[in-house]
Amino acid sequence: FPPSLQVFPSQDPLDRADFNAVEYINALFPTEQSLANIDEVVNKIRLKIRRLDDNIRTVVRGQTNVGQDGRQALEEAQKAIQQLFGKIKDIKDKAEKSEQMVKEITRDIKQLDHAKRHLTTSITTLNHLHMLAGGVDSLEAMTRRRQYGEVANLLQGVVNVLEHFNKYMGIPQIRQLSERVKAAQNELGQQILADFEEAFPSQGTKRTGGPSNVLRDACLVANVLDPRIKQEIIKKFIKQHLSEYLVLFQENQDVAWLDKIDRRYAWIKRQLVDYEEKYGRMFPPEWCMTERIAVEFCHVTRAELSKIMRTRAKEIEVKLLLFAIQRTTNFEGLLAKRFSGCTLTDGTVKRPEVPPPSTNPFLEDETGAETDEIVIEKSDMDKPKKPKVPDNPFHGIVSKCFEPHLYVYIESQDKNLGELIDRFVADFKAQGPPKPNVDEGGAVLPSCADLFVYYKKCMVQCSQLSTGEPMIALTTIFQKYLREYAWKILSGNLPKTTSSSGGLTITSLLKEKEGSEVAKFTLEELCLICSILSTAEYCLATTQQLEEKLKEKVDASLMERINLTGEMDTFSIVISNSIQLLVQDLDAACDPALTAMSKMQWQNVEHVGDQSPYVTSVILHIKQNVPIIRDNLASTRKYFTQFCIKFANSFIPKFINHLFKCKPISMVGAEQLLLDTHSLKMVLLDLPSIGSQVVRKAPASYTKIVVKGMTRAEMILKVVMAPHEPPVVFVDNYIKLLADCSTDTFQKILDMKGLKRSEQSSMLDLFRLRLPAPPPGGDGAGSLSLSAPTPEQESSRIRKLEKLIKKRL
Repeated sequence: FPPSLQVFPSQDPLDRADFNAVEYINALFPTEQSLANIDEVVNKIRLKIRRLDDNIRTVVRGQTNVGQDGRQALEEAQKAIQQLFGKIKDIKDKAEKSEQMVKEITRDIKQLDHAKRHLTTSITTLNHLHMLAGGVDSLEAMTRRRQYGEVANLLQGVVNVLEHFNKYMGIPQIRQLSERVKAAQNELGQQILADFEEAFPSQGTKRTGGPSNVLRDACLVANVLDPRIKQEIIKKFIKQHLSEYLVLFQENQDVAWLDKIDRRYAWIKRQLVDYEEKYGRMFPPEWCMTERIAVEFCHVTRAELSKIMRTRAKEIEVKLLLFAIQRTTNFEGLLAKRFSGCTLTDGTVKRPEVPPPSTNPFLEDETGAETDEIVIEKSDMDKPKKPKVPDNPFHGIVSKCFEPHLYVYIESQDKNLGELIDRFVADFKAQGPPKPNVDEGGAVLPSCADLFVYYKKCMVQCSQLSTGEPMIALTTIFQKYLREYAWKILSGNLPKTTSSSGGLTITSLLKEKEGSEVAKFTLEELCLICSILSTAEYCLATTQQLEEKLKEKVDASLMERINLTGEMDTFSIVISNSIQLLVQDLDAACDPALTAMSKMQWQNVEHVGDQSPYVTSVILHIKQNVPIIRDNLASTRKYFTQFCIKFANSFIPKFINHLFKCKPISMVGAEQLLLDTHSLKMVLLDLPSIGSQVVRKAPASYTKIVVKGMTRAEMILKVVMAPHEPPVVFVDNYIKLLADCSTDTFQKILDMKGLKRSEQSSMLDLFRLRLPAPPPGGDGAGSLSLSAPTPEQESSRIRKLEKLIKKRL
């Protein structure tokens, strides 16, 4: 069968795709004897063929009727769809008729609803109109009789009812009633003001009237009237109540000056008590009359104090100013406890300020307690921070007048800090540098803590006085004396370097014993340098905290003007100078030894022995200085690491330069120098922990510098030890070991080998020819190969020398 033909599953061999007629016949007649049944088999096959023909004929005839049946079914479906569409149309028509019927039924109901709503509104409006007309008549009658108690409730009701007639103001009668209500309100306002004027006359010194039920009810009426009536009553009453204050504390009176400022606050306290006793029940509580009197007193006091301080500005002293500010802020705090500050929004715009937090402003590790109450103790700093204290709405309501005169306080702090710095300088000269002590060496100078404690006191005190421009002025003062402290106390007391050398000769150096030479700086001077370095590091960190705290205290708009970066840079310079002094001292102490190394007759060395005397001298100086410096810089470990790195960067190039001066060098002399170089390399690698009981791994950055520099020195000596014949091998060996393309360095190597000028000339020409092409963008000179293996061209003497070094190690 073709592949596309699908056959029903069957077990008949004739239906198989791979049918083979020969095999099928052989299966039917496996032997000759079976041929006897051939007729029977043929009949069976013929019968099977006839059945298949019948089946095919039946199927073909059945298919001829399928098309006719399909067409008939399609026609029946179309008829059914047409009937369905007809039924849907009938349903839609019936729905529209039903909707129309519902609308006709409900049309009359809607008319009844509208009529009911209009009738209800008319009845309500008529009732309101009746109430309004009656209320207006009663209001006018009660106003004439001053029945304020009944008027207060009635007036509120009339006003509320009148609001319902706002849309009917076009009706003349309604408009007339509205005008009568307004006229009654105006009459009430004028009448109440006249009653208060009569009870509390603004002219004269005696209060002829007093509290009464009529005035109390009048205040209730004023609540309903135009707010201007209420404000006028309050204004006149407070003005009359404070008239005595303006007379008693006139500018020309003795009690008006700052030294008697307490009397002002004592007077208002008595007046408030007197008001509560006499008039407390006359005014409604929501008027907050007590607070309003106090607030108006504060405004008047601030204006009066500002005026008198401008007039007598030359008489203001720091103590007097601080006394007045202290008493004023205490009074403002008392007001905050007594009143809520709800009346402050009526007039003056206030800028509340945050009270200083109960934590140390910037000296987080400060342990000393000061006698001044503003200084925070250590126990307070260890406590968790409390929730933020609510703002004092009265802060600055009076004390703001002192802010223009705070320059007196700033000038005083400038003077005090100048005297403090001078005292620090005098104390240092009198007491001398700190005594060297293993336990306390390198400690921060006590004057540093004293300075920042005083800074903290000034900052907290000034933030209580003002967080505006005075804080910026104080910051400028802080910057000035931070720089003075850095230069006068720290830089000014650093030991001065001298140009005199150790006075050593080559002979004395070679013959000296251990401990016979001392470093240029004494033990006390080394401790002083370390102490100044630690102090500068402390000042640097604390100045950064000071800047952060100043930004927290000052107004947000002025925060950008606070910048102590310049002062922090100054302390960084002091630290750098201190480290440089320590490096120069140790470096200078090693100079005579290196000079002696370059002056030795290396061509006359006959055998390789122990390390040379100059190496012993260098190691002696390192062991003398480094443990002292390390112990004194224990608290600032990173700066000790900087010292080690700077010393290595200074000593190793100097050692290599002196190495070039050792010329000529014999083979044995080069072996001795290589041994000395290896000894120095081991000492330098152990430099950070030399002489320490606790062995600590040297920093990787330092180790890298030492290995790189001293390996270069070893490679120089290996090149010197290599034979210069044949020249090509020598030049290639030099390039491979040193990877230095500088002809100057190659010239120095040739000088160390003691070659003649003629030989050097040919060597230099060959060197220039053998130089590899420099990589693009790279600088071939000065590059270094640290992992270069020993080339095959090296002589056996170099291998023997390496074995000797390993044996000694």
